[in-house]
Amino acid sequence: MTDVSTEYSGSGDPRRTIELLWGVDGPPRRGPKPKLSVTDVVRAAIKLADADGIAGVSMRRVADELGVSPMSLYTYVPSRAELVDLMLDHVHAELAAVEPGTGWRAALTAIAEDIWRMYHRHPWMLQVVTGRPTLGPHTFAKYERELAALDGIGLDDLEMDALTTLLNGVVQGFARGSVEAARLVSHSGMTDQQWWDASAPVLAEIPAADPANYPLASRVGTTAGQAHGAANSPGHAFHFSLARILDSIETLIASRAAH
Repeated sequence: MTDVSTEYSGSGDPRRTIELLWGVDGPPRRGPKPKLSVTDVVRAAIKLADADGIAGVSMRRVADELGVSPMSLYTYVPSRAELVDLMLDHVHAELAAVEPGTGWRAALTAIAEDIWRMYHRHPWMLQVVTGRPTLGPHTFAKYERELAALDGIGLDDLEMDALTTLLNGVVQGFARGSVEAARLVSHSGMTDQQWWDASAPVLAEIPAADPANYPLASRVGTTAGQAHGAANSPGHAFHFSLARILDSIETLIASRAAH
């Protein structure tokens, strides 16, 4: 894997980015009919990012992947900045629709777990700072599904929007921890169990580190370590936190109904 790099959504030309996201034709081009489509370019970029992270995506590498010259690639996408937004929106198309009639709690659970799996399929997405939303059809559809799960249950619009932000933040945070944990194993050449097997005997030699000095940390840490087979489990923490968020929504709804 290449070094981790940070990219920002919404850093390209707004007009051209939106036109590309929505399939609006740009200025007429002279010459022969294009051999590729914008979708071809986006798919090639995603393939590179899946393999090498966002740092592995350059216009030259995408051009090489497609067997065209870098200059010709710019006739499809003006720069890497616009390409990143196109990649994000394209991946959002993988997210599934919620079955009609699904209750709000089951719907939000399904949505969150789907996003969790998306981040693990495409970990490069966690390297993109999305301070500005991707204004494409698949990203709009994602937001629409999240809001639809919350609509009509007693929340106002600001609360619905805030809860979608909370939900996505929790999924993203724990997915990042999960992806980084897997990357650490690859980087260190050592599983968590191997790391602990090597560390525990050394720790036991240090009198000040006696578990009796840290009774709660020792008891709880041992229980969690045995349950997870590691110092922590981002997957367990994700599902636990998601359930608590849903509980809090339930409490909020109930408090409104009581008044």
